[in-house]
Amino acid sequence: MKYSGIGGQAVLEGIMMKNGDQYATAVRKPDGTIAVEKDTYVSMTEKVKFFSLPFVRGVFSFADSMILGMKTLTWSASFFEDDEQEEEPGKFEKFLIDHFGEKAESALMSLVMVFSVFMAIAIFMVLPLLIAGVFRRFITSDTIMAILEGFIRIGIFVAYIKIISRMEDIKRTFMYHGSEHKCINCLEHGLELNVANVRKSSKEHKRCGTSFLLIVMVISILFFMVVRVDTIWLRIVSRIILIPVIAGISYEVLRLAGRSNSKIMDLVSRPGMWMQGLTTTEPDDSMIEVAIVAVEQVFDWKKYLEENFPETYPKGYFKKAEGNAAC
Repeated sequence: MKYSGIGGQAVLEGIMMKNGDQYATAVRKPDGTIAVEKDTYVSMTEKVKFFSLPFVRGVFSFADSMILGMKTLTWSASFFEDDEQEEEPGKFEKFLIDHFGEKAESALMSLVMVFSVFMAIAIFMVLPLLIAGVFRRFITSDTIMAILEGFIRIGIFVAYIKIISRMEDIKRTFMYHGSEHKCINCLEHGLELNVANVRKSSKEHKRCGTSFLLIVMVISILFFMVVRVDTIWLRIVSRIILIPVIAGISYEVLRLAGRSNSKIMDLVSRPGMWMQGLTTTEPDDSMIEVAIVAVEQVFDWKKYLEENFPETYPKGYFKKAEGNAAC
């Protein structure tokens, strides 16, 4: 496997692919055509040097992915809104329009992200602690309690994914998620980017966000085995305060695993790739086509293959192939 530097995420009926500061979102519209939006996004780690430091960049990279993800998800959803009858905006929408004007949509997106982060902390960090606390009267070992809390956290995450995967839109999003991974795996394993090659590539990838979340959960177990406080309120505060630290370390582990072919990193990546079985599903060919369109908007895959797999694709290989095809 050769690192390509491209990444992305699934959106509603489509894929967003990012390479450097460029990103492109491709969406399969209701009429069957593919709509594409291409733009640039400069990450916080590029804007502020301190944010790019190891163990610091993870938190801001995660924030970047949330901001860009929300933006591209909103754009993809716009193709599926029912515009036959425009409804009157509600009181909350009117409040945002009155106070923020044209920036009302951005303000709403910011509120949604803040609420999402708050709920994620409550469900995946605080709730496991409270559930584990029920067993504290029977278990005196802080180490065992930390392990129990970690397994409860993983159990809640798995249950959450299982529940939302029953929704039809989420099922299809997981299929597009699979097509995103398969496209990247296709290229990073030295195959030409076409539907046939993408279809036979793996739907699991080391750099996936699902793997990141699992690494966060595992590292949190190690942290909370060491950090010991007496009262429940201090335990809750410690879980919240340590989130940036845990996220920063987890990002470095994921980053190293995504760039390495070592057996140790393969072993470290394996549990996260197993977990991806919950969030990726085999796509159909029409979904693969959308993913390929998104990749080609931001990534010169022919140049990449010639530079990284010269034994298979010597310099000028694709130009020669195109010339022969024209003849």
